[in-house]
Amino acid sequence: MKVLLAQMEPRLNDKAANIEKIRKVVGRAQPNLAMFGELFLTGYMARDSWRTLAEPVPGPSTDAILKIAEENSTHILFGMPERDTRAKLLYNVAVLACPDGTVEKYRKIHPANFGPFEEGIYFGRGREPKLVETKLGKLGLMICFDTFFPELGKTLALRGAEILAIISAAPNTSKPLFDKVLPARAVENTCFVLYCNLVGTELNMIFAGGTQAIGPRGELMGKAKDYKEGLLAVEVDLAELRPAREARPTIRETQPELLEEALGRRPKRGRR
Repeated sequence: MKVLLAQMEPRLNDKAANIEKIRKVVGRAQPNLAMFGELFLTGYMARDSWRTLAEPVPGPSTDAILKIAEENSTHILFGMPERDTRAKLLYNVAVLACPDGTVEKYRKIHPANFGPFEEGIYFGRGREPKLVETKLGKLGLMICFDTFFPELGKTLALRGAEILAIISAAPNTSKPLFDKVLPARAVENTCFVLYCNLVGTELNMIFAGGTQAIGPRGELMGKAKDYKEGLLAVEVDLAELRPAREARPTIRETQPELLEEALGRRPKRGRR
């Protein structure tokens, strides 16, 4: 499948301009899967403006992007603030608009709320890992800080994920850490890792990029240039998963009961 990782700079607080950017990128490239960064619809540093910019999913913006997906036969993954009208909460979500007319969403389980990050002030915490079965394969959706929690990627892989699709808004100070953990997520789960980050400057936050694609053996398939907008196109062949998993059976040999023991949810082995 042809995958396009769009390392782009969104216009802060301008949903219409950012939807138009998605339209132009997808229309030119027409990939099978196009990915844009975390909170790309509004920009990451919209902060107080999220209260007025957030929308339900589905809603007007997802409808517009779904139309782009249908017109170009492209799956489009992007980030936005979601308004849950029943719970009266906002969520940081990854939305997958599919060309068959369906919309899937994942609410970020690990909102970043430390150092320069203040997501916990604005967003609720998601509760459910999200695996989406598409005609392209099984996608495990993750957002930025989620990457640092191997149990989330492992849960998705054990449920059948062939690709970990990660959208991000990581600043330049976090880039060295992502460069280390992304290959680890690929190797420990023998799956593809597709990582799409923002680029540019919003208020006091500088986004370095670091967008990259990694194969199931941890091999780098392609990487965008740092600090510049760019489109990274890669070919993903899911047929590579079987030999990779036979050679290094990390999924087959996973012992989830060890984590359950650590959390005190089951007796230690050997006890009666």
